[in-house]
Amino acid sequence: MDLLGLSPPSIHPHETMPAHYSGVPLSEAESALILLHGRGATAESIEPLSHHLGVPKNCAVICPQAANNTWYPYSFMAPREDNEPYLTSALMVIQRVLSEALDQGLDADRIILSGFSQGACLASEVVARLSQPIGGLLAFSGGVIGQDIDPELLRNGEPLSGMPVFLGCSNIDMHIPEERVHDTASLLQQLGASVDCQIYPGMGHTIIADELERASLLLSKRLT
Repeated sequence: MDLLGLSPPSIHPHETMPAHYSGVPLSEAESALILLHGRGATAESIEPLSHHLGVPKNCAVICPQAANNTWYPYSFMAPREDNEPYLTSALMVIQRVLSEALDQGLDADRIILSGFSQGACLASEVVARLSQPIGGLLAFSGGVIGQDIDPELLRNGEPLSGMPVFLGCSNIDMHIPEERVHDTASLLQQLGASVDCQIYPGMGHTIIADELERASLLLSKRLT
């Protein structure tokens, strides 16, 4: 499982941060859910989301931890270079977690990637760079990273062919412009994903019941 166009940064601040695990051990799992926390949060704080999503009993839940609780220092809409080397370090951590799951014998379509806020932005960026589809993306209040979406992400073929994606966000989110959510949905659709994009009037920067229901349905269809 490769992230296209990336190589390890000379400085890798997230490399040695321990992940938080729950569910069954990865070595015994039949599926995996990777959860990415938001800015200022922790791996432990995002783990309860797995219970709201209703993961199956045979699922490993993996919550990576960012150095200093932040995956990258500035807004996800800042120029990419402003968020380096933290951004590439974060992407490489997620690539490593995906590789570990595959090395344990899991099929790629049994792995779900999810996140909230900064974690949703990182998850969206990871999926946009994948060379093959995984089981699904659940992005709560996030979008692909950069001042502009990297045109190199829109490449030939459909590397995400058939991959289900849920994107949920408010129309008044102070951190995530609605336009970037729509642009992310369009990009992933052009890469072959099947996207459910929901914009919730007046919701704010949070996760609501309708999002959890839609995300849980996607997860259930893929992992059970």
